[in-house]
Amino acid sequence: MSISGMTSTALSGMRAQTTRVSAIADNIANSSTPDYARLNTSLASVEAGGVQAVVSPTASDVDPATELTGLVEAEQSYKANAVVFETGADMWEMLMSIKRD
Repeated sequence: MSISGMTSTALSGMRAQTTRVSAIADNIANSSTPDYARLNTSLASVEAGGVQAVVSPTASDVDPATELTGLVEAEQSYKANAVVFETGADMWEMLMSIKRD
């Protein structure tokens, strides 16, 4: 995988986790709303590389413990993708430095 492919994949992961956190926030904010359909976020691979978040309503009720667990998972996944992105950027900078010299 190229450096640009690596950073693009990591960026798609960060975007997917941002979408996931948004859905969780909606669930928590609307947990007391009558007839609210809890949002579920699924992650799907993208053919060109990376991941995409797909949000869909479900028939289940909002469970605060489930939502909190989802937030923790999203945070850890976001951080992991951010590290990959930063590593790719550092590698790119190093390669450009070598090329200039």
